[in-house]
Amino acid sequence: MGRLNYIARFIFQLTATSEPIFKLLRKNQAVKWNEDCQIAFDKIKQYLREPPILRPPVLGRPLILYLTVLDGSMGCVLRQQDEMGKKEHAIYYLSKKFTDCEQRYSALEKTYCALAWTTNCLRQYMLSHTTWLISKMDPIKYIFEKPAVMGRIARWQMLLSEFDILYVTQKVIKGSVLAEFLAHQPVNDYQPMQPEFSDEDIMALFATKEDEDNERKWVLFFDRASNALGHGIGAVLISPEKQYIPMIARLCFECTNNIAEYEACVMGIRAAIEMKIERLNVYGDSALVIHQVKGEWETRDHKLIPYKAYIKGLIEHFEQIEFHHISRDDNQLADALAAFSSMFEVSQEEDLPLIKMQSYESPLYCNFIEEEVDGKPWYFDIKRYLQNCEYPDSASKNDKRMLRRLASGFLLDSDVLYKQNHDMMLLRCVGAREAELILQEIHEGTFGTHMNGHSMARKILRAGYFWMTMENDCCKHVRKCQKCQIYADNIKVSPTALNVLSAPWPFSMWGIDVIGAIEPKASNGHRFILVAIDYFTKWVEAASYSNVTRKVVTKFIRKEWICRYEIPERITLIMLPT
Repeated sequence: MGRLNYIARFIFQLTATSEPIFKLLRKNQAVKWNEDCQIAFDKIKQYLREPPILRPPVLGRPLILYLTVLDGSMGCVLRQQDEMGKKEHAIYYLSKKFTDCEQRYSALEKTYCALAWTTNCLRQYMLSHTTWLISKMDPIKYIFEKPAVMGRIARWQMLLSEFDILYVTQKVIKGSVLAEFLAHQPVNDYQPMQPEFSDEDIMALFATKEDEDNERKWVLFFDRASNALGHGIGAVLISPEKQYIPMIARLCFECTNNIAEYEACVMGIRAAIEMKIERLNVYGDSALVIHQVKGEWETRDHKLIPYKAYIKGLIEHFEQIEFHHISRDDNQLADALAAFSSMFEVSQEEDLPLIKMQSYESPLYCNFIEEEVDGKPWYFDIKRYLQNCEYPDSASKNDKRMLRRLASGFLLDSDVLYKQNHDMMLLRCVGAREAELILQEIHEGTFGTHMNGHSMARKILRAGYFWMTMENDCCKHVRKCQKCQIYADNIKVSPTALNVLSAPWPFSMWGIDVIGAIEPKASNGHRFILVAIDYFTKWVEAASYSNVTRKVVTKFIRKEWICRYEIPERITLIMLPT
């Protein structure tokens, strides 16, 4: 029974099965082996002869990963439920002993490390299934919801991002028993868990033959435009080297919109034939023309039948031609050409004007932004040191030491210099000209909200740019913005906290009261004190009298109030004696 107890947690319902045998162990119980004991013993032998075996996973069902992480080791079991969802079958199990370095990780980092190593070993199973993770803590929530991670946690995040892992809270402990046993009995393998990226030895990726064929094909976009001024068609041929050949024409005859679409398609195809193009991809936003030419839709309009037959004849001049339907948003250039030709009246006697279209990425006044004085960006010395380990000509020993210390926070990739941020993010270094363009775009650009200088600097950092005087330049740019000066809220806040007062003017409202009679009397025979208090300044005026009468109160108000503080706006009399 001691040996059975050792493996009790691996035998299903061992306590209930072995109950007749356990009864023999009680005190004052006659040891008699009966039929019930023999049946229980036979059940245990049958279970040990046919233990649960590993089974291959079934596609379409999620996997269940039981993960147990201890201070010096880890264990995991990969299981899957049957069709009824009541019984789980084991697929694979692993155990590992942490190295000395890994044992110094925090509990959360050990869980990340164990999960990354497990996914690397069970990659062939977990890539094609959704995996339910059952452990004592949820590492998925922290590693994927934290805005910025650093160091080894960032590498584990990249490794785990390709798997569909979902954390599930543990409801019963039956499924994690084997994982805990494996964690307490780890394999004596002290090799570190290498969270390296897979396929790091691949130096280049080559395109397939299909991709190369698509790159050698020409592309044709066509469209039409109809308005009150007339009908116009436009087409654009794009070479594999991304050279654009625009074509426009004005239709000087009455036609429908579908006829205009066919005219634009024919114009582009004929131009491709004249240029002896063999492979062509045709794109248009007219579903009727595209599907009729491909033969998917029937052509019933008698006016469109000749166009379809004519295009079928033009297709024979190509080695390969394909027609594709796209949305109007993807066909903007051909649409703009067609709209232009429909609104522009062509004179046959005059030469057509040459129209050249340019693209300005910034306002024209930005071209007059002052560059650096010596024509070199602020990071020139840092970049030259990282490239060639060269110092400036007039640099002293302290300057060289400072340059080496400063360059340790930068990274050079090809010809682009990056600043390494505290969260291990790389920020591209920009010069004065580009920095001014970034300031204008962030502050008053398309999505600019005219924010303050400090918020602008943080937003530029999140966008991935950096220069030394960024925060100071942002504050200066905000102060120079005309709209911010015109529409900004006028801030009129007191430097100290304000208290709500009932009387905002001093000596305008008084309260008067009588104290007394006081026993024994004073030496001068006075028994009453007449007290007046200002509500605003809390100033007190007091005088003693032998009796308080109307004449005494009138004299007190005239002498103590009016002669000193003028006539008050309000007087509150409290409990005056008669």
